[in-house]
Amino acid sequence: MSLKLSEIDRGKLTPMMQQYLEQKDLWPDCLLFFRLGDFYEMFFDDAVIASRELELTLTGRDCGFPERAPMCGVPYHAAESYINRLVGRGYKVAICEQVEDPALAKGIVKREVVRVATPGTVTGGTNFDETKNHYLVSIYADGGYFGLAAADLGTGMFEATELIMGHPRDRLVDEVCRYDPAEVICNPAFFDDVAREMVSNRQNAIFTIRPEDDFSRERTQVLNKEDVGPTDLKARAAAALYQYLSDTQKSVIGHLEPVRFYTLATTMGIDVNARRNLELTESYRERSRKGSLLWAVDRTRTAAGARLLRRFIEQPLIDVGEIRYRQEAVQEFKDRFMVRQELRETLTGLFDLERLSGKVSLGTANGRDLTALAKSLQILPALLSALDSVTAASIREKIADIDPEQDLADLISRAIHVDAPLTIKDGQLIADGFDSQVDQLRAAARDGKDWIIALEAREREQTGIRSLKIGYNKVFGFYFDVTRSNLPQVPPHFVRKQTLANAERYITDELKSMEDQILGAEQKLLQLEYEVFIRIRDQVLERVPALQRTARSLAWLDVVSSLAELADRENYCRPELDYSGALSISDGRHPVIEKVMGAGEFVPNDIQMDLDSQRFMILTGPNMAGKSTYMRQVALIVILAQIGSFVPARQATIGIVDKLFTRIGASDDLASGQSTFMVEMNEVAQILKEATPRSLLILDEIGRGTSTYDGLSIAWSVIEYISDRRNLGARSLFATHYHELTDLGSIMPGVFNCHVAVEEQGGEVVFLHRIEPGGSDDSYGIEVARLAGVPSEVVTRASELLSQLERENSGRERLKIRRNARPMDGQLDLFAAVQVNKEQDGLLSALADTDCSRLTPLDALNLLHDFSRQAQKMRGR
Repeated sequence: MSLKLSEIDRGKLTPMMQQYLEQKDLWPDCLLFFRLGDFYEMFFDDAVIASRELELTLTGRDCGFPERAPMCGVPYHAAESYINRLVGRGYKVAICEQVEDPALAKGIVKREVVRVATPGTVTGGTNFDETKNHYLVSIYADGGYFGLAAADLGTGMFEATELIMGHPRDRLVDEVCRYDPAEVICNPAFFDDVAREMVSNRQNAIFTIRPEDDFSRERTQVLNKEDVGPTDLKARAAAALYQYLSDTQKSVIGHLEPVRFYTLATTMGIDVNARRNLELTESYRERSRKGSLLWAVDRTRTAAGARLLRRFIEQPLIDVGEIRYRQEAVQEFKDRFMVRQELRETLTGLFDLERLSGKVSLGTANGRDLTALAKSLQILPALLSALDSVTAASIREKIADIDPEQDLADLISRAIHVDAPLTIKDGQLIADGFDSQVDQLRAAARDGKDWIIALEAREREQTGIRSLKIGYNKVFGFYFDVTRSNLPQVPPHFVRKQTLANAERYITDELKSMEDQILGAEQKLLQLEYEVFIRIRDQVLERVPALQRTARSLAWLDVVSSLAELADRENYCRPELDYSGALSISDGRHPVIEKVMGAGEFVPNDIQMDLDSQRFMILTGPNMAGKSTYMRQVALIVILAQIGSFVPARQATIGIVDKLFTRIGASDDLASGQSTFMVEMNEVAQILKEATPRSLLILDEIGRGTSTYDGLSIAWSVIEYISDRRNLGARSLFATHYHELTDLGSIMPGVFNCHVAVEEQGGEVVFLHRIEPGGSDDSYGIEVARLAGVPSEVVTRASELLSQLERENSGRERLKIRRNARPMDGQLDLFAAVQVNKEQDGLLSALADTDCSRLTPLDALNLLHDFSRQAQKMRGR
């Protein structure tokens, strides 16, 4: 079976195979599921791929050539699971259905692709995570600037932005990684742009190139947005995304929300490194939800609520008014335990209204989906009753958007069978008593079976053939089955229909008449039930906008009540948010580690920072003592505060952070051939380019990836640049083992020292995990190695070598830190970082005391000559 699609002469193919290839031509980048009877079949290259990926038996089919075409197939009723498996592995699948009744067809049955499943348009499946949005992203590139749109087909979310300020490519990567799409569509210009490689290195998604025409100005008219301009990049990306969804779903995507245009400046900027290092929604190593901030704080009761909380964490607010709007709701639910508990118990019974509405709009909702929708709507009156006494304006606004839709719930409950099947064309879909025609046909089909049983008994009695029975198959319909030993007793009115090895099959006029009535009733019943169901589903479709508003409000109530539950159970406080630049936290705790350790075991710590006298903390102390935990803890508390949550602390005042950056950890980037140090420097460069005075910077061990003096010089220079208001002046936490840098705390405005407290007990080090003022002069590296389980002989030898090195260097002075009094304008400082002894210090002092304005040319020449002799003398030593 080596026959390939590219090798065949289509003129020699059978009509069915020609029809197959006509559809395949329309969807060349898809695996084509071609409906033949009760199976979806794949042929040629598609069959080879599908058989490998789905572990199906590869067979063959006559196609008009001597050699059979490779073929494999799956049952139509189980097709979705196979489709989802293929899509999960990055394939696109075009589903080609019979679009006319075979009984009415002249010649070959007409077939067309009715839907295309792609990684970005999947809305369900075995491994589908309902607690997160599944985005399809569209990117439009134009001269180094970008439009970006994202949509979740399952929930109807639709938003777009453009990246034209600062460093557009870097910002594009951050936004795409935030959406974490499985599929990206783009114009040809983006595919050829370096930004595409940047996104590919960070995001595991397939790229689909769409025609430039899909991104045209004319296409944006479908968005119905009055504020779309002729050069609007975000609108073009959104229009192409809408077109792609329409093409793949082969329908109008009516449940998509009107596209929401947003700007990056409306939420806290968190770049891809910070999201990864802070483990906001997944752990760094296992890439699992457990161990993340989301895992630690999520108390939601619904899938929609879980999705919304994730979006809150991914996009903290920077508007104090919006934050307090959420805080107000959290506060009321925290204070009113009984109201909160009643709400949360009610929410537990809700199905996912967002996704159910999406299924209705896409025409994929079945009877069970509508039943789930009805059950959810029936719960809403009790939910509204539970909230009747709340007073917070934010909660009241959300309640106003909830429509119980009790008439719709009643319609569905009366119409849909309580045990409706998963399919909508196999009957038992409509409840008894809802439609009189359905009831009549159902009675005819049911009574027909009784007629068959009665006829069988009567003929058995009249013929005396005790083994006589009536059978059925799709080829012959109903028939009498008579074994060979009883053939002499067959009456004259029996007409032979089929001869078998051990029996004969007969029909009678009465049996055929019954068959026509029974099968006619059953076929009509199936068709009628389907039509009635579609009519009901269309009525639900008309209410989708209202259902979506209700779903969004319920998700919001779920999130804020969840945050209230968290605050109450875990002793979180309500933070004060303002624009002061303050960062004051008392007894702050790490929300994730505290959950792992258990209540009362985590050691809390304070922080006091501002934009004036304490804006740059240099944090020293041993490895494993808790420096990184402390810095991450501060960042996570800020994020929680700015999503409107209470925070794990006794008291907190947070001056709004506009962007949050981290430089934590070290690893080679093998994909792009970058060393650990190069990765580190790239991240530092990015931070220095993007940060503002309102940003929060978390910097861990800058410069450790190179030699001691190189690393120290870089770390020193970074501190100078960031702490200097003339350059940046941002709030920063800087952990280091370069203890020389602690001198900067006494000579640079805004820089201050803290360290992790350590005690030595019985010759061993005990980490107290407390952050205290002042610097540390010891890293306790050997003690940490011992605690880590390094073999004792290695630790002992290291101690001996340390003592030897300390003796040999006891006469040398520590590197002396001097402040750079100039702004960093690119001019090199001659004395920025040199090792200074007493004679050198004297030379530098003499030079500093010289008033050049009073020197005559001869005096200046003599002084320079004197300095030169002193320098040569020092070098000679």
